[in-house]
This record gives sequence, structure tokens and C-alpha cells, in this order.
Amino acid sequence: MASPEEARHQASELSAEASGDGSIGEEGVPRKLEELNWDHSFVRELPGDPRTDAIPREVLHACYTKVSPSAEVEKPELVVWSESVAKLLDLDPREFERPDFPLIFSGALPLVRGLPYAQCYGGHQFGVWAGQLGDGRAITLGELLNSRGERWELQLKGAGKTPYSRFADGLAVLRSSIREFLCSEAMNGLGIPTTRALCLVTTGKSVIRDMFYDGNPKEEPGAIVCRVAQSFLRFGSYQIHASRGKEDLDIVRILADYTIRHHFPHLENMSKSEGLSFETGQGDLSHIDLTSNKYAAWSVEVAERTASLIASWQGVGFTHGVLNTDNMSILGLTIDYGPFGFLDAFDPSYTPNTTDLPGRRYCFANQPDIGLWNVAQFTTTLSTANLISKEEANYAMERYGTKFMDEYQSIMTRKLGLVKYNRQLISKLLSNMATDKVDYTNFFRLLSNIRADPNISNNELLVPLKAVLLDIGKERKEAWISWLKTYIQELVSSGVPDEQRKVAMNSVNPKYILRNYLCQGAIDAAEQGDYEEVRRLLKVMEHPFDEQQEMEKYARLPPAWAYRPGVCMLSCSS
Repeated sequence: MASPEEARHQASELSAEASGDGSIGEEGVPRKLEELNWDHSFVRELPGDPRTDAIPREVLHACYTKVSPSAEVEKPELVVWSESVAKLLDLDPREFERPDFPLIFSGALPLVRGLPYAQCYGGHQFGVWAGQLGDGRAITLGELLNSRGERWELQLKGAGKTPYSRFADGLAVLRSSIREFLCSEAMNGLGIPTTRALCLVTTGKSVIRDMFYDGNPKEEPGAIVCRVAQSFLRFGSYQIHASRGKEDLDIVRILADYTIRHHFPHLENMSKSEGLSFETGQGDLSHIDLTSNKYAAWSVEVAERTASLIASWQGVGFTHGVLNTDNMSILGLTIDYGPFGFLDAFDPSYTPNTTDLPGRRYCFANQPDIGLWNVAQFTTTLSTANLISKEEANYAMERYGTKFMDEYQSIMTRKLGLVKYNRQLISKLLSNMATDKVDYTNFFRLLSNIRADPNISNNELLVPLKAVLLDIGKERKEAWISWLKTYIQELVSSGVPDEQRKVAMNSVNPKYILRNYLCQGAIDAAEQGDYEEVRRLLKVMEHPFDEQQEMEKYARLPPAWAYRPGVCMLSCSS
């Protein structure tokens, strides 16, 4: 087996050959697929698997395996695409009209100058170390540099078997692919860090799935999503090598160096003048100087990005559903859309994942604590590899907690249109919402219609919220009136004019979110060959804060059928 240095040298030669002249084109000039500027740094700079077959196996001493898409394809069809993602890549949107586009993005035809591989990683699943996991149905086509010097990876999800597929087929079905595509773009519309989606194609072949694990598998349409991110590295990408003992600890350092070099370059050139020195209050070893250890500074930034991300989820009522460490992006992106869900009726214990039901480990209210637990696993990995000290690891976790509270308090303050955080007011509001199962999104959107007028009569106070305060009795009405009076007092003291506040609140409280029942309606139509609803939903979710004419139906409360299994809740592998 080649050493990491030899593998890096071999990959460098391969990448130089594959990436052409490596020049960056004129900014804003759209390119054809054949003209994209590839730069395969992951393969060039990191140790790889000497084998290139897709036989399921333990892949040792390697960060990736070179493997090509192998999903069976028969007349693939383009379902939906994102022109905003194409712009990120400098890709001419007219390329979507190419007759061979579905063939290329189903993996049936190779992408010119691509260099496909599957990544090796491990992870804790539901709190238990699962060993090697890896890209079991995702194959990265390569990475490119756009005209702004940004690095983007293109990855096909559902493209066939890899060495990391274990007992699975490496394929994906249309329903899960639609959910992944739409939610990637919906989260971006909400301003939340996320992986993106360039396109979705059907394969024309069926895939057998047992959606409810009840012994009733059925054939479903196969599909493949092209995901896009600046990196698909996860916490588990580092964990797997640290778990394999002294022999692979050096790979943790090599991978950390690679990550900092390409994705956190500001940490390579820190100076004492940046003031990254902190008191921890822990006795003799109370001084943490992040400028003296780039890995410590990196761990802090990863922790803070993760905290900021999860605060953003809490703000819009998003529940990921599977916060395993292999689903935690090193860049602080929302990654791996499986059984996700946005809160409809407010319920802190809500989980969209049937596999999570017994303990609700990954329910909405637990996400902040799970984020911290996952960060602890990541810092433990860096400590095991002797990259950071125990004190530095503890400091990163401390920064997670501080960053989360700062971000969450700021988000909730802005959602309410206040000028300062009021813990008691917000706590009472969430308690009221949970008691009455109030629709999270619609409530905050309607709240902007409340006037800062303490003279409004009790009978009129609830009128702006009547569409969300449904079927509540006299006692609950009194509780809401009491809360609203306190809220109005806060608004009056802030001195912000009603119209100005309404505009500000509507810029942070979306009118449209990707409710599971909306996804299901689009899936039902797509499975019959009608893709218009998928495309329409994409357009709505790209601008979730705007009042969109003739799109009011997408902001409605869920119908009764939305709560059936398979719509409001899904399994891990859905």
C-alpha cells in the first residue's frame, strides 16, 4: 500500500492531468460543462485507497476510494434544476437543455475532466460508535474552482455501490431525492447554511424499498440528486482515522491540515495581534492562546459554526431528524436531508424520524444539546490525535454554548420585533404555543400585524392571530390576552413604528416553509410523471419571506392527511 506521501504524489499527477490548465476564467462568463475549471485537491493531497472496486469492505489508511457511478439507467429524465446553483459554478443555464445532460448527471456518461470518488468516514449513530460508514450511495464527481476562486464539489447521491455501501444497493428513490433537492434549496432561501442541489434526474429504473420496515417492500422510481458544497467533510471524516489507533492518527493531522488550508485559510496566518487569547477560569492552565495552535482555533470555529447553524434551525422550527456525527458538516452546513421536518403544530418533543421515536434523542428541543455532544466527539478526536489539549477542547465546547445562546437570543428577539432580549416573555410565548399546538411559522408571520397600542380592547387583541389560535377556550384566550398585553408594552417601550417593525419581522419570519405535506404533494405528482409541482415548489421556496401572488395555498395549515405515516414522519433510510 502506498504511503500517504506517495498517494498524494500519485494523485497530484492524476489531478494535473485531469484539470487542464487550471486557469480561472473571466468572472461572470457562463461555461459549458466541458469548460468548467476542475481542481481535484481532495484526491491530489490526501491518501487514497489503492483499490478501485466497489466491493463492500473496510477501507484502511485512506480518505477516499476512486469509484465511478454505476446506477442502471434507462432514458433518464431531468426533473428539476437550480439556476442559482449553476451560477455558483459558472455553469451556463442553457446546459440544462442539453439532450445528454440527464445522462451525465445520472452517471451514465462521465463528466469531462471529473475525477469521481467516495469518501471514507465513520460516526456515532444515535450516540453509539458505528465504525466505518462512508459514502454508501454518494459519489463525488470532483471539485472545481469558479471565477471567484471558490471551491465547489459536485456529488451524485444514489449513483450506485461503493466500498462503503455495506449491505445496501447504493441507489436512491424519487421521493427521497425530491425531498433532498427541495429542502437544500429551501434552506438556502431561508438564509441557513446548507449543501445545495444542482439538479435531480430520474434513472428510468425501479428501486425496491421497504419504507416502513414492515416486510412490505415495493418498487419505486429511482432518481439521483447532484449535491453541491464547498466540502462534504463531516465530523466522522476525522473520527474514523482516530478510531483506528496509532497507525492512522497521522491521517487526522493530514486531513486537518488539508481542511484548514482550503476551507479555513485565515487560520494559517494568525498573528498575536488578532487577540485570540482567552481566560478559561480553570486554575493554572487558565490561558488559551488560539494564535499558538491553529488546530485549537479551528476547533473553536467549527464549534461556533455548528452552534450558529443549530440556532438558525431553532429559529425557523427545523428538525434535522438524524444528527449523527457523520451528518455533521465541518463547515457548519445543513447536510444529509433524510427524515427532516419543519414544526407545524409547535411541539418541542417533535421528531420526524420513526427510528428516533423510542427516545426522541433528535427531537426539536434536543438539537442544541446534541450539537454540543457532537462537538465533544469532534474535539475528542483532535485530542486523540494530539492536535489540541484537553483545555483547548473544553474551551471549544464552552464557545459552542456561548455562541448558541448569543445567536438564539438574537434570532428570537428579531422574530418578535423587539430591540432587546426578554427571556421571560419568550419563555411564556413558547409555553403558550406548546399548550395550544400553535403553527410555528404562521404565528410569527401574523405577529407582525399586532399594533403597539396599549388601548386595544381585549376583544380585538386576538383578531390578528385568529387564523392560528384555533379552538381555544376561555381560559386559554385569557392566557394569550395576558401575554399580548405584556408584548405590546415591550413594543411601546421600543419606540419602533409599527410599519417599520412589520417589515423587519417579515424579513426574518418566513411566510413559506417546506412543510412535509407540500413535499408529498409534489412527490405524488412526480411519481405519475408530472414534475410541474416540484418546479413550482422550488420557485416558492427560493423566496420564502416574500408575499407571492397566487401562492397563498403554500402557506396554509396542513390538512388532516398530512399527519399520516410516510408524510409527517419517515425512517432513517427514506
